[in-house]
Amino acid sequence: MTTPATGPAPAANMRVNPDRLWDSLMEMAKIGPGIAGGNNRQTLTDEDGEARRLFQSWCEAEGMAMEVDRMGNMFMRFEGADPEADPVHIGSHLDTQPTGGKYDGVLGVLAGLEVVRSIKDMGLKTRRPIVVVNWTNEEGTRFAPAMLASGVYAGAIEEGFANDREDAEGKRFGDELERIGWKGEARVGGRPMHAMFEYHIEQGPILEAEGKQIGVVTHGQGLRWIECTVTGKASHTGSTPMRMRKNAGRGMARLIELVHEIAMKHQPNAVGAVGHIEIHPNSRNIIPERAVFTVDFRSHQLDVLTAMVAEFEARGLGLCEEIGVTLETGIVGQFDPPEFDKALVARVRESAERLGYSHMDIVSGAGHDACWINKVAPTVMIMCPCVDGLSHNEAEEISKEWASAGADVLLNAVLETAEVVG
Repeated sequence: MTTPATGPAPAANMRVNPDRLWDSLMEMAKIGPGIAGGNNRQTLTDEDGEARRLFQSWCEAEGMAMEVDRMGNMFMRFEGADPEADPVHIGSHLDTQPTGGKYDGVLGVLAGLEVVRSIKDMGLKTRRPIVVVNWTNEEGTRFAPAMLASGVYAGAIEEGFANDREDAEGKRFGDELERIGWKGEARVGGRPMHAMFEYHIEQGPILEAEGKQIGVVTHGQGLRWIECTVTGKASHTGSTPMRMRKNAGRGMARLIELVHEIAMKHQPNAVGAVGHIEIHPNSRNIIPERAVFTVDFRSHQLDVLTAMVAEFEARGLGLCEEIGVTLETGIVGQFDPPEFDKALVARVRESAERLGYSHMDIVSGAGHDACWINKVAPTVMIMCPCVDGLSHNEAEEISKEWASAGADVLLNAVLETAEVVG
């Protein structure tokens, strides 16, 4: 990948329309409302289809042309002075968690649209086209893994594998994509891409705690998801002596504590937790025979990530053997830590400084579509704070001022990258 070329730095007064951006966010939030003020707009549901149609209508009203690939990724193109030049892409996702907020992903897509609207307001023209992208199934809550369609785009996930993913009801990704009418004809991947920007809420507490308006994302965290199966022996909780038990639940408890211990040894920026848990037979008066759960380790340093996994697997076996249960492990999700393009990172930082916004370098603690696209094009992320760092929760909240500050930085960095010509 080559370093993205640059045009003249935009004037310091180039800013988005904060009210229009906020109104767009609130209008989109009406589709797939949650039960506590957020959203339930899971991928490839009817609500997802409705959100896509609204986004399409807004983009086409600005003169943008749509292309959809076989994964349902939406590419909305705003033409440049040189149609042959590689476009600058801006993108994130419109799908949400079952109990998601109004901003996770959505802010990045609609801020991309706002960049185009603001360029038109100012009567500017860029040499390079600008493409605003909605990536399909970033959340991965209905069809695992997360960042599915951007992973196919980047060549990291097979298209056939993606189409065969099933939800909890046994419905296939490919079938549901066709059902809602968003399976396109364009091949997945290989599109000319000069640069890719993703704007996102932080989903963590650092920016708010430090009093910073802008997070300049230098790296993403790599992750390893380890599915663990602890096997013991089911027996009566009342009549089985303590010394004779083979308690899979106890084995799981030991391993959960081990995960925390290992992550704490590799501070800062390394994390680990157990989220998904299944206990069998899951009865009040039966000692668990089997526990199945997933360990989530993350770090922006590959050697640290590798060391955490190795230590967990080695020590975990011993902890289980000590109490008479067995442990089987397997990697069910992974990607290596991305380092975002240094030139684009510097451009985002300079844009924040030129606009007078406080900022700091930050590592993304969550996975994003940009982490996959970084493999095939120069990529960078911009973040804004969120209240108490809360995300993947209907109480997720940001302010209009935070949203527009990050969008201002996005606008200026994109204009410089897309090269203003008039």
